[in-house]
Amino acid sequence: MTLLKITALLLLGSTLGTATAAGITPVVPVVDTSTLPALPAGWAELNPLRGNAIAATVGRSAFNQSCATCHGMDADGSRAPAPDLRRIGRACGRVRDAALHQRCLSDADHFFLKSVLKGKQKFGIEHMPAWEGVLDPAVVWSLRSFIETTGRP
Repeated sequence: MTLLKITALLLLGSTLGTATAAGITPVVPVVDTSTLPALPAGWAELNPLRGNAIAATVGRSAFNQSCATCHGMDADGSRAPAPDLRRIGRACGRVRDAALHQRCLSDADHFFLKSVLKGKQKFGIEHMPAWEGVLDPAVVWSLRSFIETTGRP
């Protein structure tokens, strides 16, 4: 094997377990959640801050500090390298049956929450960091509330 091939294999092997998407370091948002309603301990199945204008404002600030680099400023993911988060749960608006509508929102909230808490990793490459233990429920649900208030993708 040539020295060039050996070097290439060593470089590839050293990055597979540790690489992050675009080499971006996660930034923990600095936001004031004191004006939000108190949330019960743990994680709710449905976003308890849905429709809360203050939560959407807090979420916008948190999003632009921590998520915009990959998902687009103000959640405009139309030209962002990461998925457009405005698509999560958009189909729920077409569901007319109240019980099914709630189930749809619950599924969308669960997907969002799991993605934020656990992050996204494929083939040993971290595409999104896990925020579990970093973001509290008020911040996560504020992010979700903000994204729900943005325009259609």
